Amino acid sequence: MRQLLFFLFLLIITPSGAQQSFLDWKQLAPPDTVGAWIQPVQGKPAMPVWGHANGIIVGLAPLPGPRGLIRIYTPYLDYGFPEVMNFIAFEPIPGGAEERGYSELEISSLDKEQRGKRFWSSDDATAVLPLNEQYPTRGIVEKIDGEETLTLYVFSEPFDNGAKVYARLRFFESRPYEFEITTYKYDGSVNLDYFITSATMGNKARLRMLFFRDKQISSLEIWPDYKDIHFTSREYFSQERMIRDKKSNVYFIAAPDEEDYSRTVFTHDTKLHWQYRGKHATQYWIKENPHKELKGVITGRFTYWASEAPIPGGISIENFELNSPFKNGEKFIFGITPLSPQQFIGKIQN
Repeated sequence: MRQLLFFLFLLIITPSGAQQSFLDWKQLAPPDTVGAWIQPVQGKPAMPVWGHANGIIVGLAPLPGPRGLIRIYTPYLDYGFPEVMNFIAFEPIPGGAEERGYSELEISSLDKEQRGKRFWSSDDATAVLPLNEQYPTRGIVEKIDGEETLTLYVFSEPFDNGAKVYARLRFFESRPYEFEITTYKYDGSVNLDYFITSATMGNKARLRMLFFRDKQISSLEIWPDYKDIHFTSREYFSQERMIRDKKSNVYFIAAPDEEDYSRTVFTHDTKLHWQYRGKHATQYWIKENPHKELKGVITGRFTYWASEAPIPGGISIENFELNSPFKNGEKFIFGITPLSPQQFIGKIQN
């Protein structure tokens, strides 16, 4: 971990292949811990991080990683800040189009020559014009239905395809390992068929197993012969196959297949930031009141991004997401729990 922190301090080669220096992010004021929550300090340049004091945390650039992505941190897995466990990308698809916008890959129209859309934070849904990233929002702490919550909004600059989107992130005190993502478009946006929030770095934890009502499926079965250095094509899974709880909410669940990360052998050319050594965890999406066309979608990789270094154990899941026809104010839940898949599924079904 200490070697990785030093590496990130000097230079990080991001999963998008871009290179960024992060010699200045450590000069930002560290966040406050107030009760159940971690929040940026106010009145001075501050680290843009929010979340549970004893659970999942999210962050934005200029913290280490590509622009145009929400960082996800999981210190409860012995994987401390600023080591990123996964990212959430914004990927809108305009009406009638097939190609997505990619928030981490498109060139910024606000910051010339920089790859990745600029993201900024706000306490409300009105911040359609860019705010100063050095002064992130505090977030709103309030009680909703008797439970304390932390809420903030993350806006993106317009996409090349005309999409103008933002998301509300909400944390619930009783649910330390997950957060709610609500998706919106703002004035002037093209109509959207989809606004996908994709978990883009399953390779970090080497996710391989998908868990459904009737069976488990391994990425090694889905792509048994794939040995290329690029992404696989997308694989789609209907909601009818997904596990449901008593309220009929659907769960799209993925986990690693390795028993002991400490025994993993990496090739000599595997960058340090890919060498995950934290605890095992189960990653998941939840959708309440799912649309009939909701699908689970994954891509896979045999080598780590922008390299020829093979992923130990074989091809694993990279992108991990739910696709549902766009509706303003649609809610999704993303989580990373320290429970095993079997424990997590048992909890769902009880």
